[in-house]
Amino acid sequence: MNRRTLLHQALLFAGASALSPTIGETFAKDKLQRKRNFRIGACDWSINGGASIGAFDMAKQIGLDGIQVSLNSLKDEVHLRDAAMQQQYKEAAKRTGVAIGGLAIGTLNDIPYKSEARTEAWVQDSVDVAKALGVKTILLAFFSKNDLKNDPKGTQIVIERLKAVAPKAEKAGVVLGIESWLSAPEHMAIIDAVGSPAVQVYYDVCNSSVMGYDIYQEMRDLGTKQICEVHIKENGYLIGQGKVDMKRVRQTLDEIGYRGWLQLEGAVPQGKAMIDSYLENIKAARGLFG
Repeated sequence: MNRRTLLHQALLFAGASALSPTIGETFAKDKLQRKRNFRIGACDWSINGGASIGAFDMAKQIGLDGIQVSLNSLKDEVHLRDAAMQQQYKEAAKRTGVAIGGLAIGTLNDIPYKSEARTEAWVQDSVDVAKALGVKTILLAFFSKNDLKNDPKGTQIVIERLKAVAPKAEKAGVVLGIESWLSAPEHMAIIDAVGSPAVQVYYDVCNSSVMGYDIYQEMRDLGTKQICEVHIKENGYLIGQGKVDMKRVRQTLDEIGYRGWLQLEGAVPQGKAMIDSYLENIKAARGLFG
């Protein structure tokens, strides 16, 4: 290497060194931005009817990252408990590029976990289904006939049944998320009684707002240790145009360090088509949550 070449390379190295902090800052900003973004899905019952494989194509049309799929329906209590159906869902996810973002048992609202014996098998089986589909969260719905508010007897039955399934969920690395009308302290009473990290809260910002709870403080109190996943929902409004302050929701999620799935639910104004509503909802959600 002659002197001229050596001097030239030294100058190039010096220039690169001078630029490297800027390049490093750029990479750091990009990394931070990725960390700040959420994956955004929707409940299959909100976009295409529950327990329907057609939800994948609808989700692709809307531009969602994934969908929260229903374990079963009142007409088909088996559905995803069947291995062949699970395979069809996996193929649909691969074909559309829409992820299976979570599992839910909404049928518990009509056939209550707190009183119907056959639902124990559903919840036990849902752990196997979640593992087979590669998801980590199972929503257990406690509304309508399955409501636990002011029902200590029903709550105690649920606690005993969750105690029975929790070890299986722990072993599978799956969390059972309670979605209900209960407050954060009421949820914590159940979680403490079960005594398992596999039982947490599926937090719905709209439901808790309807109940008059301070949702921002509740999310801080529960934190990521107790919140397994979040529903971003409005009743009769588009996302960002309703009663829930979604900007404060985002700020609170940032504060507690939550970066799991955000599943859109509801948010269809009266007289407005679902597809039109969700095209606007996903745009708003991307602006709010990345």
